[in-house]
Amino acid sequence: MTTEVLVLYFAKSAELTGLKSETVSFQSQLTTLQLWQDLEKRHPKLSAVREHVVLALRQEYVAVGDQQVILQEGDEVAVIPPLSGG
Repeated sequence: MTTEVLVLYFAKSAELTGLKSETVSFQSQLTTLQLWQDLEKRHPKLSAVREHVVLALRQEYVAVGDQQVILQEGDEVAVIPPLSGG
């Protein structure tokens, strides 16, 4: 079963994708690593931030890894790359 969620791109991830947001269909249950890999397939340039990216699901930070998540219709996933100071 798939679920449509709103993906929000911030900072470098917005620059790499050329988008601030988009609606994406994902499997309803997957790991955060699988979610990231799906996004990277859609936007291969995201590989540039792979090692340092953090995801937020329902405004809660989640590390990219083996953590299982269950997505629900209307969820928001934010892609938050490292921010540079200045």
